[in-house]
Amino acid sequence: RRRDLVKLVARRVEEGRVAIRNIRRDSINDLREFEKEKMISEDELHRGIEEMQELTDRYIERVDEVGKAKEAEIMEV
Repeated sequence: RRRDLVKLVARRVEEGRVAIRNIRRDSINDLREFEKEKMISEDELHRGIEEMQELTDRYIERVDEVGKAKEAEIMEV
């Protein structure tokens, strides 16, 4: 039973990572489109991509932390 719950948590964590990466991809595509349409400069595009990667890394790390805490909580019971 615990193993099933741990697997469920791991699956949800992976789904969270995928969702975050999808948001990053869509946001970077939007930034590229803005640059193509001359709404932002090339420098702003690169700065935006870097910021998106930093946010992605931060939120994936947070999802991993929450997942590990939940797994530990399940194993305590």
